[in-house]
Amino acid sequence: MRATYRLQLGPGLTFADVRGLVSYLDRLGISHVYLSPALQARSGSMHGYDVVDPTTISRELGGEEELRALAELIGIVLDVVPNHMGTGDENRWWPDPEVFDVNPQTGFYRRFFDIDDMAAVRMERDDVFELVHGKVLELVRDGVLAGLRVDHPDGLADPAGYLRRLREAGVSDVWVEKILHPGEALRDWPVAGTVGYEFLNDAAALYVDPAGEEALTALWVELTSDARSFAEVAYQAQLEQATTTFSREVEWLRSLAELPAIAETLAALPVYRTYVEPWSGRVEEADREAIDAARPPEELRRVLALDEPGHGEFVTRFQQTSPPVTAKGVEDTAFYRYNRLLSLNEVGGDPARFGLAVEALHAGNAERARRFPRGLLALSTHDTKRSADVRARIGSLAGMAAEWREHVLRWRAINAPLRDEAPDAGEEYLLYQTLVGAWPISRTRLEGYVEKALREAKRNTSWVEQDHAYEERVKAFAATLIEHRPFLDDFVPFAERVALEGERHALGQVLLLLTSPGVPAIYQGEELLALSLVDPDNRRPVDWAARQEALERLAGGAPPDRATRKLFLIWRALALRARRPDAFAGSYDPVEAGPGVCAYLRGGEVLAVAPVRDFERATLRGPGGTWRDVLTGEERALEGDVAVIDVVQPHGVGLHERV
Repeated sequence: MRATYRLQLGPGLTFADVRGLVSYLDRLGISHVYLSPALQARSGSMHGYDVVDPTTISRELGGEEELRALAELIGIVLDVVPNHMGTGDENRWWPDPEVFDVNPQTGFYRRFFDIDDMAAVRMERDDVFELVHGKVLELVRDGVLAGLRVDHPDGLADPAGYLRRLREAGVSDVWVEKILHPGEALRDWPVAGTVGYEFLNDAAALYVDPAGEEALTALWVELTSDARSFAEVAYQAQLEQATTTFSREVEWLRSLAELPAIAETLAALPVYRTYVEPWSGRVEEADREAIDAARPPEELRRVLALDEPGHGEFVTRFQQTSPPVTAKGVEDTAFYRYNRLLSLNEVGGDPARFGLAVEALHAGNAERARRFPRGLLALSTHDTKRSADVRARIGSLAGMAAEWREHVLRWRAINAPLRDEAPDAGEEYLLYQTLVGAWPISRTRLEGYVEKALREAKRNTSWVEQDHAYEERVKAFAATLIEHRPFLDDFVPFAERVALEGERHALGQVLLLLTSPGVPAIYQGEELLALSLVDPDNRRPVDWAARQEALERLAGGAPPDRATRKLFLIWRALALRARRPDAFAGSYDPVEAGPGVCAYLRGGEVLAVAPVRDFERATLRGPGGTWRDVLTGEERALEGDVAVIDVVQPHGVGLHERV
């Protein structure tokens, strides 16, 4: 598998539409399309995660015949949903307690996160596994599907057992949507790897200058008078979720065991979940460390660590409850409250981790090469809070922190007459970062984002208690901002400088994506500049014609320009992966080039060089021999000390193959 390309299927992108894209994707160098769920979903579904008939391929997408026709042209990795199905009359199994996880005492059911019309299924039952996977396994056996992407395995009672069962059923390639905390290792499951959030956050953090942390922290405190750490903000948000949104899940736990501090322990768990197995007695050291880090009362600690037997159902359900509490508390609340540097507020990331040393990235890549050399690598997904290009722009602010502070304070003064008791300082700061990251942006898109960001923060409005008057005042401020000439006169020149630096950072991250250990996963449309915000903004229709025409020009010999540099790099790098598969399946060897340059060899035959910062006088130790520049076609000897600036010109990154 050379590279995957993630496509969001729906009314505007059916199997037949994807077939029409295959020639373009093939020319780009993509070997497999990576499709969102394609089983029969609820009528009008825009995403496919609300499956109502797992035995049938979606009629709206074209049905099984069209899916099989697509598989004749390109490999397919399919997103599957084992944890839940859509509720309601369209689902003929609803609400069968043999299929759905229903509380026998109250009639409540275990939801997917806080979504009432998606209910969890009892995947631990053999008959439910067969029901949900029968069609998918048939397509795997028939060679229609090359692999599966498993959605939300943390919601399952027994993730490891489920994944073992998939392997036993003949699915050799499985990638799990497992969110790992920085430093947390994926368990030894029978999978090819994760879907790449840990790589995404490492690549982004590499380009965040740690020298800017003190200044940006001081600016955040100056604006908001809130000096709390991110951990404190996150704990408060998780506790709110445990005691409000997920109060019925917590009550279910209390009905199973009268134990103290259940909500507080759910909120304090430092990872999404533990993987204790009450049925086998298995408790790994990582589980004990996570439980101890949450500092539960001794009575609860003993139960969670299986030191106190007889509470198997409680432990299982506790582990199924902690992921939604964490996700909704951190990703969908704290990430909208703690706005010190928004590029760090990403799924699977920790905003407290300000920057990443080159050596740490090398260590992460070496670990990926050792344990999961075929794991997916991503820079953007359908669930990321911002596209990679937006994140790169915002991250570059860390390298110009003092200047950024001056601009922000100036803008607050210029725009003071526009504020109508809203937004507050933290919300206004989020707006400025968003504008820098996504400029230019339409009023409609900006207002849609503002509404979602305000409601997710749950401070001055929320999804449950919507304060429309407050929301409208903030939207009016944002809309006026993008037409306010005194502001734009100062903002636009600065934003253009940030864009240039952000594009350099983004290109470096794309090089890492295409050459690090693993399989690149490119999100739809992101081979050109993609300035997308959180969904639904990142699911807007893609201008395929523009991408096809751009690739046609490059293939015809046109030199890449600012608009097509990323596309050009992807095209050339994927061609290299096709020529040198053994190199990319081979060793990962860091090349010393100083603290501001990430350089490494793959299989001794490919050299990748990604400048990060302060690299103008840096040198790298040449690997010896003659090498061809993959981006220019020129050949040169790389002996002794070689100037980094020479091997990355004229495109800003270096990619060479041994002659």
